[in-house]
Amino acid sequence: MDTLLLLTILVVICALAFDFINGFHDTANAIATSVSTRALSPRKAIILAAVMNFVGALTFTGVAKTITKDIVDPFALDNGSVVILAALIAAIAWNLITWYYGIPSSSSHALIGSIAGAAISAAGFGILNWNGFIKILQALLISPFLALAFGFVMMSLFAVLFRRTNLYKSNKGFRLFQIGTAALQSFTHGTNDAQKAMGIITMALIAANYQTSSDIPMWVRLSAATAMGIGTSIGGWKIIKTVGGKIMKIRPVNGAAADLASALIIFGATTIHLPVSTTHVISSAIMGVGSAQRVKGVKWGVARKIVITWVITLPISAILAGITYQILNLFF
Repeated sequence: MDTLLLLTILVVICALAFDFINGFHDTANAIATSVSTRALSPRKAIILAAVMNFVGALTFTGVAKTITKDIVDPFALDNGSVVILAALIAAIAWNLITWYYGIPSSSSHALIGSIAGAAISAAGFGILNWNGFIKILQALLISPFLALAFGFVMMSLFAVLFRRTNLYKSNKGFRLFQIGTAALQSFTHGTNDAQKAMGIITMALIAANYQTSSDIPMWVRLSAATAMGIGTSIGGWKIIKTVGGKIMKIRPVNGAAADLASALIIFGATTIHLPVSTTHVISSAIMGVGSAQRVKGVKWGVARKIVITWVITLPISAILAGITYQILNLFF
């Protein structure tokens, strides 16, 4: 088999594996609040999330195009298939490490850091598309703060609107409402996160001269959406425990406010074609909701560990990808 074709096939397999892992790694974030408040049973929550992730993944392609061309120009990459394969291996490795320890790390940071690290290892810092790369980093940096603010405002609004409502009745009503917010949360997750694998597969097709435009082929959209949906159906119980209970004690009204706030941020990013970390956004929205209710009610020690993981993910994944590229380059 031709080496370039073999590399492209390996990239496609690894990209779909990344999407699959992303499904069970990040699905936990989308359904953690609804499971922890018992609005949905774990089984029903996962089925709902799998279906809505699949639908969301097929609906948009803007984020995929951003991943394809805004970090590194795929037309300018020499040995591009090896660069992309190294990036995927590093991102998958970091995702599995953080999943094993139950840390809600960012798949987006891992992938973007890995692409940049492998490309720099191959061709130096000049290979990066700095305007696009900085724009993506800004979206990743700003979105958690927006989610924190949105969560705070949403919870404050709910507190005013339902201040005279019987607690039992409001909890029951919000549990029903959470079914809708969990579906919305999973849909927005699919519109943003599944796009990343689509973008990297398209990037590999361009680098291997199998495609000449950044348009996302339908088979890529379908395969990435399917991988995300199947991964979602597996679930991520360790991360559900962290996001759904260790940041703060979540009641139905808190879960609904956090879901709605984070879904708005993620979908807003999707509409302007920017990748964001669903992990960052959802965790930050929960912190904002907790702060609106009672600042001391947020377990800031757990939150600090999550933030530290966010900060180190991009450089560590970049270094891993750079080393992986040098090893793969010996063979290809």
